[in-house]
Amino acid sequence: MSTAVVVGGGPNGLAAAITLAAEGVDVTVLEAAEEVGGGTRSSEAILPGLLHDHCSAIHPMAVGSQFLTDAGLHRYGLAWRWPDIDCAHPLDDGSAGVLYRSVEQTAAGLGRDGSRWSLAFGYPAARFDLLSQDIMRPLLRVPRHPLALARFGMPTVAPASTFARLFGTEQGRALFGGVAAHAFRPLHYPMTSAIGMGIIVAGHRHGWAVAEGGSQSITNAMVALLGDLGGKIETGVRVIAAEQLPTADVTMFDLGPEAVVRILGDRLPRRISRAFSRFRRGPGAFKVDIAVEGGVPWTNPAAHRAGTVHLAGTYRELAWTEREIHAGRMPSRPFVLVGQQYLADPGRSVGNVHPVWSYAHVPNGYTGDATDAIVSQIERFAPGFRDRIAGMSVRSATQMSSYNPNYVGGDIMTGAKDIRQLTFGPRITLSPYRIGVPGMYICSAATPPGPGAHGMCGANAARLALDWLSSRA
Repeated sequence: MSTAVVVGGGPNGLAAAITLAAEGVDVTVLEAAEEVGGGTRSSEAILPGLLHDHCSAIHPMAVGSQFLTDAGLHRYGLAWRWPDIDCAHPLDDGSAGVLYRSVEQTAAGLGRDGSRWSLAFGYPAARFDLLSQDIMRPLLRVPRHPLALARFGMPTVAPASTFARLFGTEQGRALFGGVAAHAFRPLHYPMTSAIGMGIIVAGHRHGWAVAEGGSQSITNAMVALLGDLGGKIETGVRVIAAEQLPTADVTMFDLGPEAVVRILGDRLPRRISRAFSRFRRGPGAFKVDIAVEGGVPWTNPAAHRAGTVHLAGTYRELAWTEREIHAGRMPSRPFVLVGQQYLADPGRSVGNVHPVWSYAHVPNGYTGDATDAIVSQIERFAPGFRDRIAGMSVRSATQMSSYNPNYVGGDIMTGAKDIRQLTFGPRITLSPYRIGVPGMYICSAATPPGPGAHGMCGANAARLALDWLSSRA
């Protein structure tokens, strides 16, 4: 029987382990923390029974993931739940750009931008299941659906600032810009439209779902499936040197490229070691979980029903903010993302006290305290919010690195999603999972298709490893 070791038990490490174990490989997962899941964990951070997601929370890219769907995780308790409204982006005048799962409903709320929204997103949303067969793999491959991919892909090359000009209203521009800003990149940079378009199109197809019982439910289901397949998990095992690795036919690293260099040292080919050592990191996230009595008193009515609320004001203000954090300067009004997962999954609340999830974009390695900036941004669009706070739990950008070593400096994207790294991954190659050592692969969110609880980085890398094992048989 072939053997495999997976270093790192985030969603991609677990997906790699499941993919290998399903083909009869004897798999062991080594996780440094006391529990697996990486950013896909949940806990009662403030009050007993009040459930907060640690990082990964809203899952437009995961709910339709080929890996999660094929794995049949519903048999292990994974259930998706949807809010009435996917996302709202309120403005200071009380209006908002509002994103629904339906393209038509979204367009109807955007006035004169409605037809433009439908033109931009209607076609790819209707074909997303075909598109995902290409965009959820390394991009530099012969596409399975070239015409659909070409029509979707051409606009993604543009900067978000260029794409946003398609919309003539402040609401339309802000709505698109807030989603594009999930890339943690200045919005005038090329290809900053890509992540925004991908999330919007995936959401119009599958919705911005949450996992019932918290994102931990995704991890729990994967752990249960891996156990049924005979896989083993060892927690509290921090691998820092190659000598600690058990002998195995295949070794998968659900780690940042820098960590792979530290572990393998001169076992890595020099060109790959150099590339991994030059891996670029993006800005950080400063997270605040809040217990809120009666929910957030938003001025805009749609925000009361939205699973996600983006707080940045106009597109112009948002674009300036993202430039500032990329330059290492902390703005007084950062881009803040607010999650109201309890609207879709009421079991996360305790009576009339609700868990509100939030984080701000901050410079990488930011050592300051962004708590008041986050609360002030929420108060800006929900006057009286401060008076409803029943408790808070903070995880700073530097604490993010301790919580999950892949989040260097608070970089929850596992690397800057610039043109090179978004296209190729940690190094310029047609095979981003190979690391130049036979039987060893990297499968973290540093590789395509990137961040999210979809598991596709791990599944893609594991299938490559299975092909290599077959070639040796």
